[in-house]
Amino acid sequence: MKVTTLLIVPMTFLLTVSCGPLQPVSTTVNGSLKDYKYIYVSETNSLTSSSGFSIDGQYYSTSKSVNPQDVITGILAKEGYVFVPEIKDEIEGETLVVNFGESGRRNRGLGYTIEVTIQFVDAGSSSMICSCTAEGQGDTEADDIRLAIIRCLEGLQSS
Repeated sequence: MKVTTLLIVPMTFLLTVSCGPLQPVSTTVNGSLKDYKYIYVSETNSLTSSSGFSIDGQYYSTSKSVNPQDVITGILAKEGYVFVPEIKDEIEGETLVVNFGESGRRNRGLGYTIEVTIQFVDAGSSSMICSCTAEGQGDTEADDIRLAIIRCLEGLQSS
């Protein structure tokens, strides 16, 4: 009976801590995204990560990649924004520069989350129109980043 109690208490604690919610999406809004038609998404590097496990001496793994620029461009294109490969003077006033960065990590139970911040900057005035910060946690770091970007942009749309 004592052994069972000694095992149940720590396992319950670990499950509670590891299953807790992600931090809420944080947004700062200084202007309307609806005033813009074009987006220029700053170039980012791809991240490849993997996870694996072993069963009876056999190792099984999966590898995943993500390029934040592609994820952001895809989501915003679906919302009707036109991606431009460079900022042109004639559309500068209707163009948003979208910047992405990893802004933190947080231990969460048996793993950790990755936090990202996305900024939307007016191409003409260089003033920040809005920004969002969110965290994600998946099977790999690539999943973490993809989920954080999705949560960030969804949170911005609902604000």
